[in-house]
Amino acid sequence: MKLVFERSVKGRKNDFIPKLEVEETVLPDKFSRKQELRLPEISQVDMSRHYTELADNSFGVNNGFYPLGSCTMKYNPKINDEMTQLPGFSQIHPMQPIETAQGSMKIYHLAEELLAEITGMDAMTFQPAAGAQGELTGIMLIKAYHENNQDFKRNKIIVPDSAHGTNPATASMVNYDTINIPSKENGRVDLDKLREVVGDDTAGLMLTNPSTVGLFEHDIIEITKIIHDAGGLCYYDGANLNAIMGTVRPGDMGFDVVHLNIHKTFSTPHGGGGPGAGPIGCKEFLKPYLPNYHVIEKDGQLVFDTPEKSIGQVKTFYGHFAVVLRAVTYILFLGKEGIPQASQTAVLNANYMREQLKDNFEMAYEGPCMHEFVMSLDTLKKETGVTALDVSKALLDNGMHPPTMYFPDVVKEALMLEPTETESKETLDKVIRVFKQIHEQAYKNPQLIKDAPSQTLIGRVDETTAARNPILTYQF
Repeated sequence: MKLVFERSVKGRKNDFIPKLEVEETVLPDKFSRKQELRLPEISQVDMSRHYTELADNSFGVNNGFYPLGSCTMKYNPKINDEMTQLPGFSQIHPMQPIETAQGSMKIYHLAEELLAEITGMDAMTFQPAAGAQGELTGIMLIKAYHENNQDFKRNKIIVPDSAHGTNPATASMVNYDTINIPSKENGRVDLDKLREVVGDDTAGLMLTNPSTVGLFEHDIIEITKIIHDAGGLCYYDGANLNAIMGTVRPGDMGFDVVHLNIHKTFSTPHGGGGPGAGPIGCKEFLKPYLPNYHVIEKDGQLVFDTPEKSIGQVKTFYGHFAVVLRAVTYILFLGKEGIPQASQTAVLNANYMREQLKDNFEMAYEGPCMHEFVMSLDTLKKETGVTALDVSKALLDNGMHPPTMYFPDVVKEALMLEPTETESKETLDKVIRVFKQIHEQAYKNPQLIKDAPSQTLIGRVDETTAARNPILTYQF
């Protein structure tokens, strides 16, 4: 398709900009451009068609199956957007007096109450802009706690080998050393290896449960006890909360801090660079260290409070309000019965797909799984030359988005699927048929799969060149 600059015709204008309602001013010459700004000149109809064509060339949950493992590509209910468009919410400003924004403050207060109940925490902050920044905030709380207790020798964070890549990166940003522990053959934490590395230098553990490979840690209570007995704290990566919300709570498993990707679990928009939100929950003893601007009730009014030993701000103002509002809408809409039903249906869907595909594809770990499962296509590659990438490309020809590829890296030729709770049995059955057809074709005519996709707008791209030498600017 053409770029918007390629649609441009010099002199073509749109006359739908409102009349200026304020006094016109002119910038001083020293601030003015010396060269004319190159903007596309197109009609309103052409602009509308351009964005419609862009939308037609993209793929989202509204288009078809989108099974990205550990990402929970959920449908975003339209009622969420309707709530954010209410004038009392959409027209607030971060600099307006607190007494004039009590409705919005109530949303933050309610969000804290709801998410604290779901996670088993005592307090929440909504300042972090996304999950990765939430991680950073959570580990900063742990560090502040140890330093306040003059326990400066604790300089190590323990991270399982199946963890998200952001975990060791976060630990490094807070000047902690990462101690990696291997998983057992069943994909779960090796308790003996864990006991070997803990000590008086252990600051904490970063753990995802269910894990990145879609398995619930059977020994989770023992795991957190080992860390606590050594004087460390336990951090819960909430990326996979979608599998357990409303059924079990991280706080009841022994975790002291939890971050939530509310775009993964509570149906807020995902991807595109933001805005996002990465709320952090903590137990009561860590509450004094929360970032400032914590919402509390005082003298019959909701106000922002700076906790006594606050780590300070981690973002300008207090996070992305509209994203939190969407999450609150989703939680209230589902209610006490709907939250566990959503997570349990996600687990049911994943296990249904796993069982239907296990005779054709090698499962990386024994079942049952939680909300996602990992397949290894290593045998398929050895016998046919067809790789996990080839299978993913073939899925595009069948109107569905590929699953996560080559992650976790502890599984060779990995494909990780997460169907989520929003997919019907009919959709799952169709996907299962497509996977089986691709598997059969890989043995009959592997080149057909290796040449995929053939039905999309463009064929297979040179991804290495695209990554190393991207063309990011338009040459006039």
